[in-house]
Amino acid sequence: MGESFRMRKGLYLLFLLSVSGVVCISIRYSLPEEKKIGSLVANVLQDLKQGQRELSARRPQLVSKSNKRYFQLDPHSGNVIVNEKIDRETLCDEMEPCLLLFEIVLQSPLKIYSIEVQIEDVNDNSPEFSKNEFELAVPENVPTNTRFPLEAAQDADLGENSVQNYTLSPNENFHLELQRDSSGKKYLDLVLKKPLDREKETQFGLTLTAVDGGVPQRTGTVQIHINVLDNNDNFPEFTQSEYKVKLKENSPEGTLVSKVEARDVDFGSNAEISYSFHRVPEKIRHLFQLHQTTGEITVLGPIDYERESSYDISIKATDGGGLSGHCKVLVEIEDENDNAPEISVVSITSPLAEDSPLDTLVVLFSVTDRDSGDNGRTSCSVEMHLPFLLKTTVNNYYQLVTQRPLDREKDPEYNITITATDRGSPRLTSKRAIGVLISDINDNPPEFEKSKYEMQLWENNIPGLLMGSVRAVDLDVEENAKVTYSLLPSNASGGPVASYMSINSETGNLYILRSLDYEQIKDFHVTVRASDGGSPPLSSEAVVRVSVLDENDNAPFFLYPLQNNTSSYNDLVPKSVEAGYLVAKVVAVDGDSGQNSWLSYELLKATDPSLFSLGAQNGEVRTRRALTERDTNKQRLIIQVRDNGHPPQTSTATLNILPVDGFSDPYMNIASVSHEVIEEEDGSLTMYLVVCLAAVSFVFLICIILFVVIKMHKKESSFVTALPHFPPTLPEIPETGIDSQSGSLSRTYQYDVCLTGGSLSSEFRFLRPLIPVFSVGDPKVSENHRISSGSQVIPDQTEGRIPREQQLLSYLDDLFPTKIVSGATAVTSQLGSVDQQDYVLAALSVKQEYFGLSFPFQS
Repeated sequence: MGESFRMRKGLYLLFLLSVSGVVCISIRYSLPEEKKIGSLVANVLQDLKQGQRELSARRPQLVSKSNKRYFQLDPHSGNVIVNEKIDRETLCDEMEPCLLLFEIVLQSPLKIYSIEVQIEDVNDNSPEFSKNEFELAVPENVPTNTRFPLEAAQDADLGENSVQNYTLSPNENFHLELQRDSSGKKYLDLVLKKPLDREKETQFGLTLTAVDGGVPQRTGTVQIHINVLDNNDNFPEFTQSEYKVKLKENSPEGTLVSKVEARDVDFGSNAEISYSFHRVPEKIRHLFQLHQTTGEITVLGPIDYERESSYDISIKATDGGGLSGHCKVLVEIEDENDNAPEISVVSITSPLAEDSPLDTLVVLFSVTDRDSGDNGRTSCSVEMHLPFLLKTTVNNYYQLVTQRPLDREKDPEYNITITATDRGSPRLTSKRAIGVLISDINDNPPEFEKSKYEMQLWENNIPGLLMGSVRAVDLDVEENAKVTYSLLPSNASGGPVASYMSINSETGNLYILRSLDYEQIKDFHVTVRASDGGSPPLSSEAVVRVSVLDENDNAPFFLYPLQNNTSSYNDLVPKSVEAGYLVAKVVAVDGDSGQNSWLSYELLKATDPSLFSLGAQNGEVRTRRALTERDTNKQRLIIQVRDNGHPPQTSTATLNILPVDGFSDPYMNIASVSHEVIEEEDGSLTMYLVVCLAAVSFVFLICIILFVVIKMHKKESSFVTALPHFPPTLPEIPETGIDSQSGSLSRTYQYDVCLTGGSLSSEFRFLRPLIPVFSVGDPKVSENHRISSGSQVIPDQTEGRIPREQQLLSYLDDLFPTKIVSGATAVTSQLGSVDQQDYVLAALSVKQEYFGLSFPFQS
């Protein structure tokens, strides 16, 4: 059976080498057993036809066909060295030749070299007998040349190192004969060469020595005890000379294999038969058990088809007289599918670039099954949803290659389960899990969380303030996912955006670089770019709109009365007005916006709080009641305007209102009004300053009176010959218009200075209009003017002949020949009728030049 197994092994190797398309080359080496670990077996560079660099570049792998890795390959030098001590007897038993098979796999391109290492036997085992003593019972009447089979010595070595000869200690009755059968097995017989005589010698003691052919020789001995018996002339005989049985592998202990039976025609003790193994190796004694009296053979140890497919057992039957008979039991082991396929991974490409082309090798592995027939035929598969394809190559090698494009961002790692299944019954399956990492390439640009960001910022911010942040995410990893931020060049409100903002290149935080003013810039846009660290880098952009929020940082500003003006504003109101009369309209503006610019007016202080009211929203100053004689000639109003901001801002202005009942009444009180204003506004003046100011004012008043008296005296004598001539003046409409319902006039006045063309041009004209010598209602004064002016007629009598403005200008020139204000022209152009009160009111408009006062004109 061992010979047939070796033949089948050779045919199998021959078949593998003859398969068409096999990229496999067979190389054979030899190695003595018991070599030390690290001993050199061979250098495969020459046989593989590879240089050292080329061999290392092709990533050679040594794939063992056995459970143990007896050899190891140095990929740089090409040396195959012993990795584990080899015992030929344990490895191959009696199999010859004893071959260890492995393969060297080269990649890129794939090439497989099949290596056979023949393990050569060395004489490391001595011959051994199964027992230390043999007992033989030989009847005395046994004829000469009778053969008594002896159990041969067992030597685990092979060939010349096995048992070659036997020697028997010197004696006269027995000698040894060594025979070989057709299979080459040696049989040892003890031959009787001289008849025995029990009466002379009842017992013999012989020494049998087995000698092997190794160098040095090894021997084994056994003692043979021969007892001479009385006559027993019948030998036991088996019913069959050869028994053939089949036994399934992995049969449990105690399973009946076969039962042998022998018969002896003798009687008594000579017919009592006992059974025993004869000439069987020790391994059979460990696997099978023979019942001494019944002849039943049962399983004792594990039966493994992969270790031995058949057993040849010799059985001896011995009767009570010492005679024996022999038979053979041939046990054929039937294979069962008890070995699952084994998956051996040769190489793994991990990490695998996500831009790897199709058919890129990912895993190279082999599948083996130690069973035979269908039990040893295997198939292999992987999951269907993976982007990999399994390809079959020669010698049960498989390649796992890419079949679809990879995307690390979707699947950064694949856990591949390789499943190998045999075709036995029941089928056995093995699985091997392999992890393959996918390496990243820069194929994803950074993506902002928003395409447009809205950020708000209060004006008057602190420079360097963190305004907000933008964030972009890159699905790649490591450097390819490292995002840096930058601002694209652009302009905001006429300046580069870099002067307004900066961005942290790592965090995306946006900082404002300067303090902003809402009144100058309300919003601006900036474009942020996010770039990754790949090569080449990828980028994306997002727009950030920054809105500046208004703060209440501007106080309201009075346009009327004009705030911060050096001269105070004065408005005239007739004493005859009724309640609800519009005296003036306060106007203020605020530079802020929204509710910060909503203004409300409030009367903080008044000379007589019951006389005037102030519109909180429109700023209109109206009378609460009619004026009386008890009301003072000057009403002073302190007005506050407040915005609606938080906190609110306020401004104040002072408005002087002069009730008038004619020309002289307010005019005579001008000096006292100015004096009272000064006293009220500056209460901190010392008494000395007040006295000095009063003295200077008194002297100044005396000088004015004297000058006016002299001037009036001169004017009476020269009025006819030196009439003033003024150029015609067109009426001007004020920008702000008038309020015809309330009777109030526009507060916008334009003043044009005109000089007389007569002999008065060289006169001192500054003090002339200060002290009038007549009242408006004095008929004598009107008569004097009619006489002195010659052609001049009172305006209400000459209406239609001379323009109203010309009449007023002539009248004012007589009173104030130094300067005439065109505002008077605007005033008279709005009057419904011209009378002396109108002239007085127009004349009082020249106060702007002399006293810094402001009088509104009412009809």
